[in-house]
Amino acid sequence: MPVRLAAIALALPLILGGSAARAQDIDLCFTVADRVAEGEAVSEADKRLGHEACQRALAATASIVQKHQIQEADFDILSTRPKSNE
Repeated sequence: MPVRLAAIALALPLILGGSAARAQDIDLCFTVADRVAEGEAVSEADKRLGHEACQRALAATASIVQKHQIQEADFDILSTRPKSNE
């Protein structure tokens, strides 16, 4: 998704200031989420790897905005959404 790619481009300077592993985790998380969201067939193993990368990225960032973006990507991977209160 172009929006997610733009978010990555904006976040890269902040990410690269941290560790390379964190940047790789965010990239893997978003890549797998985009594949799932676009309807591409994604193996359970790839989904598991993407989910684990999202969880590591969540733990590694303090940015509320990044946490939200990563959680949205993880929801896409897991095909789950939090239930609304409505």
